[in-house]
Formats: sequence, C-alpha cells, structure tokens
Amino acid sequence: MKILIVGTGYVGLVSGTCFAETGVNVVCVDVNEQKIAMLKSGQIPIYEPGLEDIFKRNVEKERLSFSTSLKDNLDEVEAIFIAVGTPPDEDGSADLKYVLGVAREIGRHINHYVVVVTKSTVPVGTSMKVKAAIADELAKRGVNVPFDVASNPEFLKEGSAVDDFLKPDRIVIGIESPEAEKIMRKLYKAFLLNGHPILIMDISSSEMTKYAANSMLATKISFMNDIANLCELVGADVGMVRKGIGSDVRIGNKFIYPGTGYGGSCFPKDVQALVRTADECGHSLDILKAVEAVNYRQKEVLIKKIKSHFGDKLKGLKFGMWGLSFKPKTDDMREAPSLVIIEKLLSQGASIIAFDPVAQEEAHRILGDTISYAKDEYDACVDVDALIIVTEWPEFRMPNFRVIEKLLKTKTIFDGRNIYEPEEMQELKFNYYSIGRKSIIN
Repeated sequence: MKILIVGTGYVGLVSGTCFAETGVNVVCVDVNEQKIAMLKSGQIPIYEPGLEDIFKRNVEKERLSFSTSLKDNLDEVEAIFIAVGTPPDEDGSADLKYVLGVAREIGRHINHYVVVVTKSTVPVGTSMKVKAAIADELAKRGVNVPFDVASNPEFLKEGSAVDDFLKPDRIVIGIESPEAEKIMRKLYKAFLLNGHPILIMDISSSEMTKYAANSMLATKISFMNDIANLCELVGADVGMVRKGIGSDVRIGNKFIYPGTGYGGSCFPKDVQALVRTADECGHSLDILKAVEAVNYRQKEVLIKKIKSHFGDKLKGLKFGMWGLSFKPKTDDMREAPSLVIIEKLLSQGASIIAFDPVAQEEAHRILGDTISYAKDEYDACVDVDALIIVTEWPEFRMPNFRVIEKLLKTKTIFDGRNIYEPEEMQELKFNYYSIGRKSIIN
C-alpha cells in the first residue's frame, strides 16, 4: 500500500514514519526544499524520543522517502494525508490556507481514485471545503476523477508521540463512503490486529472529536491551576487536594497537576479555534473562554511570587531558569510559559541565564541573545539572585542542593512545577515558592 503525507512538520513526519513502520510505502511531501534536503540526508528537524531509530530503519528499507513534488508521486497512491499547519488567525480561528492549497493541488493532478484525508487539526466543516476545492480543480480540468474525503485526527502527545501512534488509545476516522472506510481500515489493519479500537463516524463528528478532546484536557489544567491559587489563599495544599480528587475514577489523576499554564502547538490554538467556531454559530463557549483567561493569568503567577519576594523593582537582578520548552521531552516552545516569564522579567530590567536539555537551540532562534544560555543546570545557578523552574525535566528532580546553595547569591527557588517538597526545602533552609502550597521563607 502506498500513501502520501503532505507536510513534514510534527504530525506529518511522525505519522509518515510510523505508518512506514507497519509496512506501508510512504512518501512525505513538503514545499520546503531545505527541510526535504535535510530529511533526505538523514537529519530530523524535530526532537521526539524514539523517532530517529524508526526513521532511519524505514529509510534504509526504502519504505519512507521524501519529495518536494506531489504530482510526481501519485502513481499507485491510495490515500493522501493533508498534515500541513493550521496556524491561528488574528481572530483565533484556524487559518486553512495551507490545507486548502494542498487540496487544490490534489485536484489539479490526481488521475485515479484516492481518499484525501485531513490529518491536520481543522474546524468542523473543513473536509467539505477540501472536497469542494478538489472538485473545483477537477471541473477546471474538465475531468471526472472519483475521490473521497475523510477525517483522521491525530492524538499525539509531544514527548511520547511514537508510542501514541503505534499504541493508540483509539483511532478516530470520519468517512462518508464504504470505499473510503475500506481503504482506511486497510491502512490501519496492523493496529487492529493488536486490539487498538477504531471508531468509525461521520466526518463532522470526527473533526469535532479532536477539538473537544484537547479542550477538555485544557479545561482540567486551568481548573487545577485556579484551585491551586485558591489553595494558597486558604492555606490548603494543592498536592493533597490533587490526590484527593484524582482518586475519584470519574475525574482521574491525569492533567490535574498545577503549574505555570499550558502551552505547545495544540491546546492554545485548538481552544481558540473552537471558541471562534462557536461564536460563528451564535453560541458562546463560556467555560472555554474562562479556560483561556485562567491559562493566560497562570503564566504570570511566578512573576507575582518573584515580586512578592524581591519587591516591584527587579532591575539589576539576575535569574537562573531551568526549562524553556513548554513540556519535557520536546524542544517545542510554542506558547511556552517560559516566554511570558522571560518577557516580563526582561521588561523589568532583570537578566536571565537559562538551561534546557533540548530546547536551547530553538530558544536562541526565538530569543536570540536577549538571554544567556548555560552549559548545564548548575551553570545556570552561578551568581544568580534566584532559580526559576519552568519545565519539569527529569534531570531537575534530584539536584545537588549543597552545590546549588553555594552557587546562588540567595537561597531562593521559584518552582513552577512543584517538583520539590516544601518540607525538604525547609530543612535545607531555602526560600521556596511553589504553586498552590505554602511558601517557605527562611
């Protein structure tokens, strides 16, 4: 079986590589000549644990290849996946120009039946726009080439995307014809043999499922952050509260860890897009609007704690920062809380030296030399007034505090991920501020 994946970003590259791992012949297409050249030379433009090994294996077996041309790779193709970006427009809605651009190109070149699958996260109704765009181009050509559209949203978590794809919780497919269902089931046959559930539904429901899933997870995060802030005011410990509610099977213990807010390429964009879709339909998603507001406010919570400790004037202070990516096991800094914290501190005249195990190159691309970059976590502590923890990388969990206290100007830590226990910080005589728990002042 042969398929095309159009777009070699996070979703496209992971999907294409993992499909190849199941024996499918995959051609990944992208208009970015530099990126395709990089992939052909064996370099992967994103960081994702486990991806490099299966990438190299399937390139060597010639099941995975790369091209800048869609029209030159259509022979024997049974499905074309659209996996290009859908960046937020100024009003928060998803920008579909890349998706529809690919659809029009497909219409200009297909000459046999294919299923065109939207893999990008798109608003309800997008697949029908894709269908119309393809049909319009076929009409311009004066040909009647049969095709179907389908929706197959991704549910990949950055940092565990390979496992998520190869061992999915569920496979959601939206179709409108038996022929499209047949091809999609054939494509996912290897997953069905392992017992992974496949959910066949109408296309609109499939498109909505992706947005609803991400919005629900974002809601859990913002809810817990709001509760954490209240815990501090009433003297409760959010860690205990989290355990108390997480043991309820109706709630569960995932996505209820307090912190500095969610970021990344999915949650912020998808919540905004769903809110915009509802507004266009004359329906206000008030809960999700509150989720957005809480998340934006939460990204500044450490700034408030820093000012409560040092006062409003931060000019001349230097801060060490551990973590730049929006979450561990990725170099993705899109909508990362670190960016908000850095911007606020720099605007107050403070300086920053940061360390991230993976994201420093990406950080330098975004921030340039506005901050300094440390060679390791301890280097980020040398002669700084306080340490700020933004991303909960595993290597930050058990540092040598005796070394840290000798490097810091003052023994002060602002922990945005609650990775240390207040009792331990009390014994070590650190000033310790976390989220939703009592602050330790020595």
